[in-house]
Amino acid sequence: MKSPVHRCRDVEHGRGQNRAGSNCLQPEQRIPISKDVITSSSSSAMWFIRDTCGIVCAIITWLLVFYAEFVVLFVMLVPSKNLTYSIVNGTLFNTLAFLALASHLRAMCTDPGAVPKGNATKEYIESLQLKPGQVVYKCPKCCSIKPDRAHHCSVCKRCIRKMDHHCPWVNNCVGENNQKYFVLFTMYIALISLHSLAMVVFHFLYCFEDDWTKCSSFSPPATVILLILLCFEGLLFLIFTSVMFGTQVHSICTDETGIERLKGETGKWGKVPCWEAMQTAFGGRLSLSWFSPFSGLSCKREPVDHVAVPQGEIIQEDVIEIPLTYFHVMSNA
Repeated sequence: MKSPVHRCRDVEHGRGQNRAGSNCLQPEQRIPISKDVITSSSSSAMWFIRDTCGIVCAIITWLLVFYAEFVVLFVMLVPSKNLTYSIVNGTLFNTLAFLALASHLRAMCTDPGAVPKGNATKEYIESLQLKPGQVVYKCPKCCSIKPDRAHHCSVCKRCIRKMDHHCPWVNNCVGENNQKYFVLFTMYIALISLHSLAMVVFHFLYCFEDDWTKCSSFSPPATVILLILLCFEGLLFLIFTSVMFGTQVHSICTDETGIERLKGETGKWGKVPCWEAMQTAFGGRLSLSWFSPFSGLSCKREPVDHVAVPQGEIIQEDVIEIPLTYFHVMSNA
């Protein structure tokens, strides 16, 4: 169990412990800030991180999927003499590839749970109607009031609720609001990788038994090179995405993000059972919507209830304790 000094320390950079160590309250006195109050009101708007490395990685991801699509269709399925084999495998592969790219797009363009910037003001804290003796924490990087289990991302430049990690392949943080789409992305990439590897093996066996000039529209050397590259790509991404899929499901079931496990912040909140955590992450009871990256997506423009953040000067302290005299002054005004 960490001391109150450690509880008041900024979880990202360890700042503020010297200033706040003597005045920190016990962990149970920390104010549980409501998600509806502290979460950005623009969660339904388009979200995109302008990070060069992340954008390049996202483009590479799409190009690799398109390469696999090209090899599967034009090297293996179109030249095949078995029409049923081509239709079944082509439909299955294209469906999985479409779902993988759609999941990637949703994971990249969904607000992961960003906390509003610059709301660590005296006026905003007044609007929270805190009780004397309660304490809130300010992120020194984005000057926002940090809710429980939020961490600052140096790439997104925001505090993210239940941040697991920042993934350059989706050019976004994996957090409270987009973890489902990241899990679906890794699952569908693993499935198309496994499917492409199986088709490569069958195609090699078929070509060894038949004439290489008849089993592909390309020359034998080009066919071999294309298949070997696809085999290498499929094996690499099958291993990588399978591991990521397993770690994400484990994080959901244990109600513990990757960064919390890395920093040893476990056991500081009431954990929920595995099945309840899965339902929360995937949006309800088990159904086909769990496997759809389009669930919750609507073309209708709904009015957004914006949470007005009062303007004012940013408070300098990273650990903000509400003194009793402060409320007496406010009540007498």
